[in-house]
Amino acid sequence: MTSTSKTWNNFTAAPHRVMFFGGALQIIAVMLWWLLEMVTRHGAAVHPITWSIMPNAAHIYLMVFGLFPSFIFGFVMTTFPRWMGGKEIPAWRYVTAFVLLLSGNVIFYIGMATHYTVLALAVLSTLAGWAVAVYALLRVVLDTPASDKTNPVVILLALGLGWLGLAAFFMWLLCHQMLWLRIATQAGIWLFLLPLFASVGHRMIPFFTVGALPKVHVARPNWPWWVILAGSATHALLQLSDASSWLWLSDAPMTLAAFYLSYAWGFRHSFRNALLAILHVGFAWLGIAMLLSTIQSAAQYFSHDTLFILGLAPLHALTIGCFATLVIGMGTRVTLGHSGLPFIVDRGLKLMFIGIQADAILRVLADILPQQYNYGLYLAAALLWLACFTPWVWRYLPAYWRVRADGKPG
Repeated sequence: MTSTSKTWNNFTAAPHRVMFFGGALQIIAVMLWWLLEMVTRHGAAVHPITWSIMPNAAHIYLMVFGLFPSFIFGFVMTTFPRWMGGKEIPAWRYVTAFVLLLSGNVIFYIGMATHYTVLALAVLSTLAGWAVAVYALLRVVLDTPASDKTNPVVILLALGLGWLGLAAFFMWLLCHQMLWLRIATQAGIWLFLLPLFASVGHRMIPFFTVGALPKVHVARPNWPWWVILAGSATHALLQLSDASSWLWLSDAPMTLAAFYLSYAWGFRHSFRNALLAILHVGFAWLGIAMLLSTIQSAAQYFSHDTLFILGLAPLHALTIGCFATLVIGMGTRVTLGHSGLPFIVDRGLKLMFIGIQADAILRVLADILPQQYNYGLYLAAALLWLACFTPWVWRYLPAYWRVRADGKPG
């Protein structure tokens, strides 16, 4: 067997390897493009670049449908069979999904610089890869013995709604009606990403906490999880109904539910274990984001004003503070565990974690502080993102095509 064949066999030995590889590339590419767009748009370097798509729409697509799904599919395709005692997903399914998803991302960047038609082809490739991945997960749910599959089914449903959100984005490309872009955005964040991260957190954070801190009592209430799921769906419907002043009806209960789960899962004890603390802090950002959104919505309601006093601060607290931090925690844990490496959080990883928290704070402040500070904070947040994730990618990317350090398969 040639060295190339061995490398390919290593690379395709487990779903997290190929999917995390694609996610690692995208986590750098998406911010490099956004940094380029911001620098040229404000005239800091050369003239503004003309893209074939609105930059803000491209930013939404690349983050919601281009970045997070690679890490999500890598994680759930690895864990679903273990959660339900089923067979591993066949390699041809997750490799096919990976190729289509990665191709979709690459073609999308090409399409931004060329033509709308190329963008449509990119989204079609992503839709196809997403469908293959969801079907692979569905087979695990259907083919495994009867048990409590509530959590996996909710995750599968969220992935299905995410696919519909992606389909809405495709419709926007075809007919240019802004309603489709709004549906894609709200479905992608509130019907896909938030329910999915909340469900993965609800399943895994108590489990990891008990494993790392066996003497700590960890409660696992289900009702806050259902409150978050219902609140997230309600939030999406209110946004699509142009009822932002009523969002506090959904976001206040989500705030209380998220903070209660952090308390029930032993947030204050999590700092005894650095890798565990990353997960707990990431989930705590969900409560912070919903609190900010509640404050903004309540201010609109009681002042009878349409002004968004916090701008996109709640959204970036959610996406960077919660989602990106949980990607670090889950991604690092799976990478270390399935590469045969010790679960050690060294100084570099700690600095990265602190940096992403600072990045979330910078991006939140950019939406709250007076406008003259916005551009500098936008640039600082983008540069800090790259400063944090580039070393992570450089360090862990080779693990996806190398043999496990302990010699075990997978």
